[in-house]
Amino acid sequence: MEAKSIAIDGPAGAGKSTLARLAAKKYGYIYVDTGALYRTVGLYVMRKGVGSKDTEAVQRLLPEIKIEMRYDDNGVQRMILNGEDVTEEIRQPIASIYASDVSAMAPVRSFLLSMQREMAEKYNVIMDGRDIGTVVIPDAGLKIFLTADPAVRARRRYEELKAKNVETTYEEVLRDIEYRDKNDSTRSAAPLRPASDAVHIDTSGKSLEECLELIGKLAGERLGL
Repeated sequence: MEAKSIAIDGPAGAGKSTLARLAAKKYGYIYVDTGALYRTVGLYVMRKGVGSKDTEAVQRLLPEIKIEMRYDDNGVQRMILNGEDVTEEIRQPIASIYASDVSAMAPVRSFLLSMQREMAEKYNVIMDGRDIGTVVIPDAGLKIFLTADPAVRARRRYEELKAKNVETTYEEVLRDIEYRDKNDSTRSAAPLRPASDAVHIDTSGKSLEECLELIGKLAGERLGL
């Protein structure tokens, strides 16, 4: 049976990861957080003391990087970098900046593209990121583009980080969100933009349950779930 896929794109803090993870659990799909892949590359680059915008230096590091995605008993994706679980560390604000910068590099995107496409070919997946519906799996059965007001997204991310005891401020998170928005939408390699046939959902004034119900309705219409 041919694998089915759902692509969820959108800016940081729009609710992609949370909604994709819940929907995947509901339908028995594999959840793939592609942003975590770029964060993992960014973390390695940062640890090596290489500038986040030094494309040539970053490209030289790529052969040294081995990334694995594992899932714990709760279905939560764990990121393994060269044998080390870095799931929590890649969520630090500084790692977000590195992730945004390295994700703008064509060599990095090419390095991770085959891994993402291979998963979509083998398994039923719900994949979220910035260019899933436009580049990674443009033939996905359902494409969704999530948005939300930057202030709302920053508040969500701040509360999430605070719950994990990450020391930061709302202002710092908002600056991070605004930086990533500009970086992601203006980069030359696979910029953040909705696929022409993507369904737009603004999550600003919607509850998690409302958004999940809407995605479920779309999945039922497009994929028969």
